[in-house]
Amino acid sequence: MGMAVGGNGGGGGGRRRRGGRRGAVISEINVTPLVDVMLVLLIIFMVAAPMMTVGVPVDLPETQAKALNSETQPITISVKNDGQVFLQETPIPAEEIAAKLEAIATTGYNERIFVRGDATAPYGVIADVMARIQGAGYKNIGLVTQQKKDQ
Repeated sequence: MGMAVGGNGGGGGGRRRRGGRRGAVISEINVTPLVDVMLVLLIIFMVAAPMMTVGVPVDLPETQAKALNSETQPITISVKNDGQVFLQETPIPAEEIAAKLEAIATTGYNERIFVRGDATAPYGVIADVMARIQGAGYKNIGLVTQQKKDQ
């Protein structure tokens, strides 16, 4: 029955780290906080990105047409189901469409103009809006639809 007396007999006194000095600077990079912050930012942008689309809620009709390639942001005119007309996100009377388009068009009469008509909007209102755009001299007019989902 032996017992260690004094010294470093494993009794817990005088513990040291391997490698020498006490309180040495650790030269490793801790990337865990960086990864955590990046994942939180990723989630925030994934949630916020769908909210950055055109702000007028319109129930678009579905067609078989494919999406167009676009390098610049077109001017958007929306027609809601009650016949209300919006230029981008601003409500305007149908009579002022031509004047407003001339004021904001950056490439003149070659400007791309998309008409977003609600599927339940009166056909006459959408036709009137398109006629006013064409009457103002714009030729690059497109109707926006949703692509049909395969069933």
